[in-house]
Amino acid sequence: MKVTIHGAGAIGGLLGVRLAASGAAQVSVVARGPTLAALRRDGWRLRHDGAELRAAVQASDAPTDLGPQDLVVVAVKGPALASVAESVAPLIGPATIVLPAINGVPWWFGQGIDALSASPLRSVDPHGAILAAMPLARIVGCVVHASAAQVAPGIVEHRIGRELIIGEPSGEDSTRVRDLRALLTAAGFDVTVSGHIRQDVWYKLWGNLTMNPVSALTGATADRLLDDPLVRAFCSAAMSEAAQVGARIGCPITQSPEDRHAVTRKLGAFKTSMLQDIEAGRAIELDAIVAAVAEIGGRLGVATPNIDALLGLTRLFARQRGLY
Repeated sequence: MKVTIHGAGAIGGLLGVRLAASGAAQVSVVARGPTLAALRRDGWRLRHDGAELRAAVQASDAPTDLGPQDLVVVAVKGPALASVAESVAPLIGPATIVLPAINGVPWWFGQGIDALSASPLRSVDPHGAILAAMPLARIVGCVVHASAAQVAPGIVEHRIGRELIIGEPSGEDSTRVRDLRALLTAAGFDVTVSGHIRQDVWYKLWGNLTMNPVSALTGATADRLLDDPLVRAFCSAAMSEAAQVGARIGCPITQSPEDRHAVTRKLGAFKTSMLQDIEAGRAIELDAIVAAVAEIGGRLGVATPNIDALLGLTRLFARQRGLY
């Protein structure tokens, strides 16, 4: 199977190096700048538990060099998705699968939901170019439960987790999903096939919706956010609004916010990905994680005052720093 990873950051690197090292796929990567140079010189390097896994990879900044693929893994940050849409066409063949390994609400999410399918979500695909380049028929949905970081160009540190949830947006069982599960399992991932992949996307988003932006605003690790009763109560209120929105689109949340806080607390004093982006001076993924929830609520007529406040405050904070 020919596989291209579009985006050689933490999650793209984790997926790419394990796929390449498994020998089950011919792996290439679209990368730029120092990462491209490092991959061409040294190949991919993955560090975990004191060991380093290396794998050769064909790296290019020109997708036209790579040609049509069987699988394209989109593993870029939300702000970069528009540029992916501009460059993905040479990678798409008659039966290419697009697997988005991204945070938050993906560009395809509203398609197939009657109340949302009339137009793309403005917050994640304002002009519809991403959906036009990578339409619903190409998509196999994906949720990544793993923590990794790019510690240097071409070098990824895998911290914890190997769980991938994949599934057809339609919920049907398909040969391509079974084949994809076999491929990813051979690469060392724990893969679950879901018949409700949108609900899996929404559940992960529900957990990230508040911790990410509130940590970015405060500079605090997750344990300190949960230790403050006023901050925890605000997060719970915003999560309750997101649960109400989810219930209207077939993505019910069966836990309470306090249930989810208990899960988060077990992870200890960690920095969220959005806080790490702020500290590194990178653009934040606010639209896919917060703005999309507010937009969906607005389309459905569900009031989201706490989510709206969180969006406004974080957006202004990031704009003042040139990160949004």
